[in-house]
Amino acid sequence: MNAPSIAAPVTGAVGRFFSGVGLLLRGLGLYVRSPGLMLLGIVPALISGAVFLGAFAALVYVVDDLAALVTPFADDWSQTPRSLVRVIAGLAFLGLGGLLAVVSFTAVTLVIGDPFYEKISERVEERLGGTPGAVEVPLWASLRRSAADSLRLVGLSVLFGVPLFAAGFIPIVGQTVVPVIGAAVGGWLLAVELVGAPFSRRGLRLPDRRSILKADRPTALGFGVAVFVCFLIPLGAVLVMPAAVAGATLLTRRSLGQSIREP
Repeated sequence: MNAPSIAAPVTGAVGRFFSGVGLLLRGLGLYVRSPGLMLLGIVPALISGAVFLGAFAALVYVVDDLAALVTPFADDWSQTPRSLVRVIAGLAFLGLGGLLAVVSFTAVTLVIGDPFYEKISERVEERLGGTPGAVEVPLWASLRRSAADSLRLVGLSVLFGVPLFAAGFIPIVGQTVVPVIGAAVGGWLLAVELVGAPFSRRGLRLPDRRSILKADRPTALGFGVAVFVCFLIPLGAVLVMPAAVAGATLLTRRSLGQSIREP
């Protein structure tokens, strides 16, 4: 399916990026206005969050050993350069772990909480006038598609994460440029992941999501990077997840040229 023709916004790429950030803020506003429904979305996020927090804590615990394992060439160096290269290696491990954790957390949480997040997304659409071109998707079919699409996106995060991990060993660049690239990659993957429910409701699949979001990539990146940064904050992923689903519904409608204003 070809991406729909969308009128060029009056603002440039930077303005569209921040308009994407604004979609997450609007999602937070919808969260506040419908707390009873939105709080349901925290339950699957809490379950996933506990698992991933434990896994990341384990990574932090063993990161020194992992750094030493991948830098055997530094064993005979003097203490200062050896410590420096292993700190860099440890940061690279934590960066890779953070990227994979954020994308994987979203994928797992969306699968666990599919009925809850579907309801949140539907409620947002109802506020905005309904879902144009809606199709009926059975629950089990929706779960299977969601799981399959999530696995593909997690695979992509590994594909991008490995070279970023390697680049993390480059002094200065690995601690400045690489985290920015990692946030951009993670943000894009999150945007594609989170719009799954509203796209599926319209009978559109993962290739459609990519194609349509690319038509206004800065907006999708702004939304995704904002979610990515929030997810890095302790408990941020749990608290922001329902709002991110609401914001992703707004992103879907905007990307498809549909109204995001309440009638």
